[in-house]
Amino acid sequence: MKKKVGFKTLGCRLNQFETDALASKFVGLGYEVAEDSRNADVFVVNTCTVTNQSDQKSRSVVNKAINQGHTGMMIITGCMANHHKEQLEKRYPNAYVVNNEQKSAIPQLVEAHFNKEILPANESKGGVFSYVPAAETFHTRSMIKIQDGCDNYCTFCIIPKVRGRAVSRSVDDILENIRQVVGFGYKEVVITGVNISRYLSDGVGFSGLLKQIVDIDLDFRVRISSIEPDSFDDDFFKLLEHPKITPHLHLCLQSASESVLLQMRRMYTYKLYKRIVEKLRNINPLFNITTDIIVGFPGETESDFAQSLSALEELGFGHVHTFKYSKREDTRAARMTKVIDEREKSKRSELMRQKSLHAKIKYRQQFIGQSLSVLIDTVKDDFSKGYGEYYVPVKINQKLEKNHLHTLTITGIETGGDDPCLIAERIAL
Repeated sequence: MKKKVGFKTLGCRLNQFETDALASKFVGLGYEVAEDSRNADVFVVNTCTVTNQSDQKSRSVVNKAINQGHTGMMIITGCMANHHKEQLEKRYPNAYVVNNEQKSAIPQLVEAHFNKEILPANESKGGVFSYVPAAETFHTRSMIKIQDGCDNYCTFCIIPKVRGRAVSRSVDDILENIRQVVGFGYKEVVITGVNISRYLSDGVGFSGLLKQIVDIDLDFRVRISSIEPDSFDDDFFKLLEHPKITPHLHLCLQSASESVLLQMRRMYTYKLYKRIVEKLRNINPLFNITTDIIVGFPGETESDFAQSLSALEELGFGHVHTFKYSKREDTRAARMTKVIDEREKSKRSELMRQKSLHAKIKYRQQFIGQSLSVLIDTVKDDFSKGYGEYYVPVKINQKLEKNHLHTLTITGIETGGDDPCLIAERIAL
C-alpha cells in the first residue's frame, strides 16, 4: 500500500511553488499526496510568518492535525520554521522543523525516516533552487521560482531575516524548467519569488529574463506574480505588450501616503507608483492592477489613511488585499512609538475593504460584453470556473475541460460575496 503525504500551505506563491515541487517529487517516489492530514503517514505544514496572524494560523494547522489524531511523521517548514525554530521544536518535540534552505530535501528526510536511517533535518542537503520541475501539482498553473530572499529591509517586514539575502536562479535553469512544465501540459506559468523585479543572474536582469521566456517557441502564457514597483525599465513595459504575457500585475503599494511610505522604508514614492499605473493603462486600458495596502501603520494619521482610500478610486484597482498592521519583533517598525489603537485599525480596515469591494465590482463590470481566454481550474457537474488573462474569475454553467483555455463571452457578474465572479454564456462543444 502506498504511503500518503498530506500538505498544508500558508502564505505566498513561493510557498505554493515549493509545495507543488515537493508533492510532485513524492508522487515520483510512489507516494499518494493530498491537501490535508487525514490518514496521512506524513503531514507537511509549509508555514508563513509575515504577520502574527500568520504565525497563529500556522500553529493552528499543526494543532488541528494533532487534535484530529495525526500520529504519523510531522514536518513543519517554511518561514515560521526559520523565524521560530527553537520554539517550534520545544512545542512540538516529535516534529521535524525544517528551514527554508533545507526544504527541498524533505523527500530525502522522509525516505530516511521510514528506512530508519539517522538523518537530522538540519543535516539534509537542500538549497533554495534545488526543486525539480513539478509534473503533478495542486494547481492548474505551474509556478516558476526565479529568485529568493530580499535586500530591501522594509521596516515592517521580517522576510529578509527568514528568507535571507536576495539570490537569483540561473537563466538556463529557469528556461529549462518552463520547457519541462509546458511539456507536462501546463498552459500557464507564473513567475514567482520574493522580490522578482530585482532578479539578476550573470548580467541578465528581470526584463532580459522575461524576453528569453517569451521567446521560448512553445504555446503557453506567462503571468507575473507579486512584484515591487521600484526597478522597472523601458524594456519591461514594452514586453508587457507581448501576447504571451497576461495583462495583470500584483503591484505592491502598502500606502498612498508619501510620509508613511518613507517610514516604511519603501523604495518608491506614490508619485512614481502612479506613473507606473498610467504606463500600464496606456498599454491596455483594462490592465488589471491588484495590490496590498497596510492600514494602521505606526504614525498613520487620518489624512494618511484618507490618501490610501482615495488611491482606490484614482488608480482603479482590480483587487486590494488589506492588512491591519501587525507588530513583528526584530523589525524596525516594532520599535516605533506612535501605535494605532486596535479598534481604530479595525475601523480603517473595514472601511478599506468596503471601498475596495466597490472598486473591484466597478473594474470587473467593464468586461461585460467582452471575450476572455479562460483557463479552467474547477469543474463540477453543472458548472466550470477559471481565470481569464486579466486574472478575474469567470464562471459558466457548463462542464468544460480542466486545464484548457476556452474563449468565453462575458454576459454578467455575480455581485454577492467578497469576490464577485464574471458570468459567461454557454458555448457549443
